[in-house]
Amino acid sequence: MNWVKSLIIAFSMYSKIPMPHLNLEEKDMRYVMGFFPLVGLVLGACQFIWYKLSVFLGVPNVSRALIFLVLPVIVTGGIHVDGYMDTSDAIHSYGDREKKLSILKDSHIGAFAVIMLAVYGLIYMGAFSEITDKNILQVVCAGFVLARVLSGIGVVSFPSAKKEGMLYLFQDHADAVIVKAALSVQGALCIGFMLWRSLFAGSVAVITAFAVFGYYKYRTKKELGGITGDTAGYFLLLCEGVIVVITSVVNILLKSEINI
Repeated sequence: MNWVKSLIIAFSMYSKIPMPHLNLEEKDMRYVMGFFPLVGLVLGACQFIWYKLSVFLGVPNVSRALIFLVLPVIVTGGIHVDGYMDTSDAIHSYGDREKKLSILKDSHIGAFAVIMLAVYGLIYMGAFSEITDKNILQVVCAGFVLARVLSGIGVVSFPSAKKEGMLYLFQDHADAVIVKAALSVQGALCIGFMLWRSLFAGSVAVITAFAVFGYYKYRTKKELGGITGDTAGYFLLLCEGVIVVITSVVNILLKSEINI
């Protein structure tokens, strides 16, 4: 069945979770993006399991946050980190559209890629170290799903910056109507869960995620004329990181109010 193959392909491409080997055929790519959020579900579950284990073992917040930083790379294999670095290089080149697109294709790592990744990692780890409320952490874990829902919608909805590459291949062969419907249902369930776990933190996280999504659409259209596989990875890390930061601020505010 095509949907089973699409599920396997989604996990094979966007995670390091062992999957059966399949020969990639165009017809099997119709629903791949519809299963993309499930990778986020697995990642979010791993983060929450680590949180429970670290609390049980009495792991200090900073050490706990370090594992929170590393876990996404372990689960996904760092595929989105590569896109974040390449896009950071392209955006900060301040060249014309063609130069930026050529930088995205370049396999070499530039200075801005390293700088922006280091800044991202430090902010991400510092913010995660402040999240101590279980309900707020569950909002963050659900954010890994929401980020992939929005990323998938972007893939099947936004114009491609070039007529080549894996992202364009997915766009060209995806059943956009079914994929959008599947992503919308998963997105609604995810948002409902986030609001259920913490109405305040969940609301702020959801609003922030959609704001980043709007920024992503505007920035890629302005800078590149559309999206690419690299910019999709850039958005995913940016969205996840901003959710972590904003929920950590909420956690600090709520903790201060309790202390008062």
